[in-house]
Amino acid sequence: MIYVIVENLQGSIRKASIEAVSYAVALSEKLQKPLQGIALGPFKEGELQKLSQYGLEQLIHVTNEAYKDFSSINYTNAVAQVVKDPTVIVLPQGYDGRALAPRLSIRLQMPLLSGIHTLLEPYEQGYKAQRIAYSNKGIETVYTPSQKVIVTLKANSFVPQKKEASLNITTTEVAAATDKERVVGREQFSGKVPLTEANVVVSGGRGLKGPENWGMIEELAQLLGAATACSKPVADEGWRPHHEHVGQTGIQIAPNVYIAIGISGAIQHLAGVSASKNIIVINKDKDAPFFKNCDYGVVGDAFEVVPKLIEAIKRYKGLA
Repeated sequence: MIYVIVENLQGSIRKASIEAVSYAVALSEKLQKPLQGIALGPFKEGELQKLSQYGLEQLIHVTNEAYKDFSSINYTNAVAQVVKDPTVIVLPQGYDGRALAPRLSIRLQMPLLSGIHTLLEPYEQGYKAQRIAYSNKGIETVYTPSQKVIVTLKANSFVPQKKEASLNITTTEVAAATDKERVVGREQFSGKVPLTEANVVVSGGRGLKGPENWGMIEELAQLLGAATACSKPVADEGWRPHHEHVGQTGIQIAPNVYIAIGISGAIQHLAGVSASKNIIVINKDKDAPFFKNCDYGVVGDAFEVVPKLIEAIKRYKGLA
């Protein structure tokens, strides 16, 4: 049996979970093994039925309020009780997946292949797959001799495939394992696109010279339906909140489009955004390292380029 974990974002399905479900459906067809989804905690009415659009036919929904907030201990306990003779367990490679997968690996005595971006393939007595290595500079082939494996799927590495199905949802309750792990705070998203869920991200660096100039970043992001982000020095200076910091020591993201404005592109920053499908750089320094790692680049002063870009988008949308 193949299982796929559906992550809960305040009652909604995370974008990365749609990718994981589509991946699991393709893997189920390839390996000729049945597939079961697992969702934990309360979801909005009708939310889980959206998974039928991506080929999922069977889902176990653990409905306890105790699973409303992520807990690696409680989630491990619940999943371990729900799965029956698992062959493959698929999770998104997000913050929850990074915390949950190793615990499941130990609890279920199944090896873990993390951050893969290709479909598992049978190899000798086990499985193999590929993943990005060295900050997107190489591709690594990973292998396990075990016939059972847990995998975490790198964000934006598998394009969801629409495939209509009839989804049967079985509800159940599983007692929480412990109250020793508790939530002490929670980020609430209202009116803004969560950074880790955004398809488009507009990010600014020290080239913007100060927090007073961030209005054009926010305006551009609003026009594009994007999230806003920043480089580490900007967060360290207090120009922007730390939860917007993307990079090796900040949030790692993989949007479809990442627009970097006034960011030089140091290796630490690239480590957090290099998985983006399309990177657009605006910088007046033609020798900025980012230009060697982008898909499109504009050499120019951000204070001249960005306002013109905003005007062009407004004209295109009929807003000007």
